[in-house]
Amino acid sequence: MNKREYKVQKPERKVAYEPPEQSGGGQIFDSIFLLILIYLVLLTPIALGLTAGNTETKLPETISWETLGQNEVMQTQWKQLGMGPKEAAEYICTRFVYEINPWSLIFTGIVIIGYFVLVLRLSDREYREVIDEHYEKQENDK
Repeated sequence: MNKREYKVQKPERKVAYEPPEQSGGGQIFDSIFLLILIYLVLLTPIALGLTAGNTETKLPETISWETLGQNEVMQTQWKQLGMGPKEAAEYICTRFVYEINPWSLIFTGIVIIGYFVLVLRLSDREYREVIDEHYEKQENDK
């Protein structure tokens, strides 16, 4: 009987991608830098007066529950809060003013689209590097 010898090829272990490591000082710097950026982004509109929140109050000539448009259930709730029609009138009749500045809207859209394009370009470059590194090793092994 003739025994055949078979060579069993063991599959090569794939090396997992290892991103470059960052030092502890670099991580702390990045964290503080991002924290400062977040505060600046959130506080800049307030400092420049670009926030919404304008309100206007239009009180009726005579103030009563009926002129304020409050039914019996609503009246009971206001009374439980310790308010009569005159005290509740300011809360009921105050409305937010919703005005959209077209230039601010356009500027915000441009910033968001610009950031999206930036993220796509940067991530595209990084993904291509990872893919090239991964498949380059496989081609060299053949």
